[in-house]
Amino acid sequence: MPVIELHIPNLGESITNVTFAKWLKPNGAWVAMDEPLCEIETEKANQELSADKAGKLIHVAREGEDLEVGAVFARIDTDAAQDTPSAAAPSAIAAPVAQTPAPAAASEQTYASGHPSPAAAKILAEGGLTPADVAGTGRGGRITKEDAQKALEKKAQTPEASTPAPATAPKPEKSEAPAVPTPAAPFTREERRQRMSRMRRTIARRLVSAKNNTAMLTTFNEVDMSAVIALREKYQEAFVKKYGIKLGFMSIFAKACAKVLLEMPDVNAFIDGDDIVYHDYADISIAISTPNGLVVPPIRNVESLGFHEIELQLKDLATKAREGRLSLEEMSGGTFTITNGGIFGSLMSTPILNEPQSAILGMHAIKDRPVAVNGQVEIRPMMYLALSYDHRIVDGSTSVTFLVKVKELIEDPVRLLMDL
Repeated sequence: MPVIELHIPNLGESITNVTFAKWLKPNGAWVAMDEPLCEIETEKANQELSADKAGKLIHVAREGEDLEVGAVFARIDTDAAQDTPSAAAPSAIAAPVAQTPAPAAASEQTYASGHPSPAAAKILAEGGLTPADVAGTGRGGRITKEDAQKALEKKAQTPEASTPAPATAPKPEKSEAPAVPTPAAPFTREERRQRMSRMRRTIARRLVSAKNNTAMLTTFNEVDMSAVIALREKYQEAFVKKYGIKLGFMSIFAKACAKVLLEMPDVNAFIDGDDIVYHDYADISIAISTPNGLVVPPIRNVESLGFHEIELQLKDLATKAREGRLSLEEMSGGTFTITNGGIFGSLMSTPILNEPQSAILGMHAIKDRPVAVNGQVEIRPMMYLALSYDHRIVDGSTSVTFLVKVKELIEDPVRLLMDL
């Protein structure tokens, strides 16, 4: 048949519908086989859908529309591919030929002028740049987050771009004004309504569920970070030289938690109906902030990984999360969660459970505070820790003991390295 239908694919057992985020190719454009056509939002991440055949694209779905799995989102007229070279279409669309792959330069130009990743698109919009200003280095010329950041850095180094021109000076020829938010007028009463993204709706639903369906309670403690800071300062250079990545606080906390989780299985378990499911491993979910919301991909078998392996996996997951490239498998699972509000300046908070898990550790900002040490007042770098837990499965004494054990390992990291 000359016209084929493209359907929303089955993306996993738990996903029954998606939100059609945006078109990447205009209606009526000629598309090559496997060329990205659109982005859809699932409950966990954004995903691109590609063309099954080469031909003329016919839009069916509307941006912002919710679609069930299996619904038709587009059609492709495969006969149109044979007429493309003689058609009076724009050169950017008519250039590819079905039988001959397009030159690399042409492909890069097409993507660079209209195909940034979601994270890159946000950075460009906030910085007053357009995709046409950036050369993409990703697959097929896609503009990555790093490309967008480098473009902003380059712009900042240009005096006319980084320093606002005086009121009497002529405006630059490049039109950047539309991308810069206009300051609100004094005493404005304007308001706007925007539909929540699918990820934000999912986050909202899960948070309410955790609040309503668990007996959540939080216990607090504080930890002296002096030993860990000294450890990092002493071995950071050698660590980077050997592994090519810095030793961060997260890998140390993850290893400490993994060790204690295996010693205290209740904190590493979850309730399933009338049963308790225990785990002989520690898959620790790490909270990562993205332009679309918070995601918690797990690092698996943390108890068996080295510090550098945790740091490398965390870097990879964070990059994928911020570019919207996390797979459903990478988003699934986890027996315990760590969230670090300290990177945003949080001094203390009560983190909310990541269902079905029974506990979550909240790290916070490191602040110099006066503390009593051997009868003397000293200034030490201190961090508040918060452990939220499901009281249905974790007793108060268990939660306090867990947090104290983690505190002891952090304050004396040699115990962690020697498995004591």
